[in-house]
Amino acid sequence: MESEFIQRAKALSALGAGLSVDVYSPDLLQLVDALDEAELHPGYLEVFKATTSAMHWVRRRLPDMPLTYHGEGLWTTQPDFPQSNSGRQGVAEACAQLAALRSAWLNHECATKQMVGYAFGTYLPPLYTEWSATMTAENVTFLQAQVDTQAQQDGIDPALVLLEMPPLTYFGCGSLAIPRFFRQVTELSACGLVLDIGHLWTVYRYTGAWRRQTVESFVAEFLDEFPMERVIEIHVAGLAEFQTSVNRVTAADARDRPYWIDAHGASIPALLFDLLAQVLAHPRLRSLKGVALEVDTKPIATIVEEYGRFVTRFERSITEVQRIGHAGSLPSRRAETGYGLDVRKTLTADERSALHHQYQWYVHRVTACDPQSIEGELSLLGGSPEDLSRYRDCYLPHELLHWGGELQDMFPKTCGLLAEAGVPLEQFVSAWFSRPRPEQDDYDFFLLKIDRFVEFVEQWCPKAAQRVGDEARELRDAYRAANEPIGSVGERV
Repeated sequence: MESEFIQRAKALSALGAGLSVDVYSPDLLQLVDALDEAELHPGYLEVFKATTSAMHWVRRRLPDMPLTYHGEGLWTTQPDFPQSNSGRQGVAEACAQLAALRSAWLNHECATKQMVGYAFGTYLPPLYTEWSATMTAENVTFLQAQVDTQAQQDGIDPALVLLEMPPLTYFGCGSLAIPRFFRQVTELSACGLVLDIGHLWTVYRYTGAWRRQTVESFVAEFLDEFPMERVIEIHVAGLAEFQTSVNRVTAADARDRPYWIDAHGASIPALLFDLLAQVLAHPRLRSLKGVALEVDTKPIATIVEEYGRFVTRFERSITEVQRIGHAGSLPSRRAETGYGLDVRKTLTADERSALHHQYQWYVHRVTACDPQSIEGELSLLGGSPEDLSRYRDCYLPHELLHWGGELQDMFPKTCGLLAEAGVPLEQFVSAWFSRPRPEQDDYDFFLLKIDRFVEFVEQWCPKAAQRVGDEARELRDAYRAANEPIGSVGERV
């Protein structure tokens, strides 16, 4: 696995400082124009999944710009990935978008928004256990094989699959330290890694490490154990506190570290740039090909200002890290750290079944939809039960009621009828997690939310069934038009 990774990594070009962007939010061409006006020229753009036709359009409009791909909907942490819609339709679409962009890599969070039949609006990290690491490695190897096969058929160079260390939104579950989880994955697969600096901070915050040590000493220990020689890309994005009327910061909270979570639309704290400098100085960071600010959903003026500060401070050091890595041989984890693991390449049938049940327990634990059905305890990664409760009681309901579309705005007339009937919108949360539902289509949280709300209204307020159906059709039509603004000749409609 190590030699295969080294061969693939050496074939990748060093791209330098870049941006991870969305096609639509903000408008990609307006962003590029604003950067040009400021005489800022990113070494590459990493484009988040959209439609395949949109990716072809981006490539035509930016013919000379190196473009890489940030995938979505490929749930490689899940036991059924190869047989699932995610592993079939999702992989096929990812391969088509890789080819459209001519991307050197496929980056995807090592996390999921869909788990054993239950869907979430934002990523949940995997179970950090040995079985989960082995299963993730199997699935990443399967994904890489599909990418390689399709690239050979298309007559193009295959993209390298990268796993991104995910954030902790208040909690993480499992028995394995996060650096060890990724070392086990890389012992069993030839994938590369993406190290997100903000995600690293959330590990510091929500595993309770902040109570024992400074963030600098935590990062030093974390990086020494993490497979840094596999890091192809580094991300830096904003962090922000999530606040609602039921999530007020107390005086005690204010004395602690802030409740920051990953937030691409927010400003990047100065602390993260300081941590980036620490990461770039690590001696085993020798496969690095790019460092990108994640700026989707951020105002263009803010992006230009932050990117200017970023390249002024880091462009030279990024270039130097890449020069050293290109000039020398890539280090072996076994030789330099002694962290070679004695792990099996596959799980037994019984272990696969047990892991599937553990993910069922995971869903029950984080949603508390049916506490009596929890058959075993899944330990937190050193964090506090209060942090899990913060996710379960505050953040998760906000995902379903407000995030990705405000229900009151999406279905104004239907919500009025629900209020008249005395049906609280909060009841939608328990209905959402009342039972598992098999995957049927490519994951899209907005469309999924529409479908589930229609089901909810038909069950709990039948007199509003006609109204919710009409509003749902209008939403779907408008959403399709908004997400495919590419004309037949490659121009905006």
